[in-house]
Amino acid sequence: MASTLHGASILLRLSSNWDWFINLRADDYPLVTQDDFLHILSHLPKELNFVNHTSYIGWRESRRLKPIIVDPGLYLVEKTDMFYATQKRELPKAFRLFSGPSFSILTRNFVEHCVLGTDNFPRTLLMYLSNTPSSISNYFPTVLCSSNQFRKTIINHNLLYLARNETSREKYHHLDSKEFSTMVGSGAAFARGFRHDDPILDRIDQELLGRNPGEEVVPGGWCLADSSNNISSCSIWGDAGVLRPGPGSDRLQRRIVQLLSDDWFKSHQCVVE
Repeated sequence: MASTLHGASILLRLSSNWDWFINLRADDYPLVTQDDFLHILSHLPKELNFVNHTSYIGWRESRRLKPIIVDPGLYLVEKTDMFYATQKRELPKAFRLFSGPSFSILTRNFVEHCVLGTDNFPRTLLMYLSNTPSSISNYFPTVLCSSNQFRKTIINHNLLYLARNETSREKYHHLDSKEFSTMVGSGAAFARGFRHDDPILDRIDQELLGRNPGEEVVPGGWCLADSSNNISSCSIWGDAGVLRPGPGSDRLQRRIVQLLSDDWFKSHQCVVE
């Protein structure tokens, strides 16, 4: 969690010309091009935070929130595994904890609220979670839902596709080509859960992203080279502000319109279960 906030603080210092902070993992893969994504975001209100969240703690209480861990990596130079203390603690009574996946799309204003500490709660929560496993799954949902300023800006969906198991004890499973149509039809911007070098990734590249085998980047409006000469269209760069959205923007737009409908949007914000 501290590493994520540190990365966000660096971005705040480097540039003022961005609106959303997207917390991607190495195994997250895009389902739309960068031009598709930027095109849709450019038409959205800049105060919307896309964060899956729930107040239902369930098994997390005994496995993640009550156990106390010590992370020597916070104060030692060498890498050392975390270890658990023998004691356990009670859940907080001064505020309600919310939980969700680590992936989220956060506004610049909210990131500044967490990093700059304009009120004391983000720092208080960070200290509380400093001895908690998987703290990132609790931090952003709890800060959002505990703030009168931001709780009405949260959309209970992070635009990430995950394949759930209905019968297995494992919550999610690896994605494969059988789920390609369902994944695309979800309107998600990213997906998670692919096996290393799975053929479905090549299919996403070719059918959704327009990236040919061997190309390192996804083509966009900034690519100016003539691809008919057997060279990459992105070997010559143009204006990065030029967008050339494709079908992916239509899928993403339909999904966001569904999420922003009054009946769904307001009824799923920071619900106490």
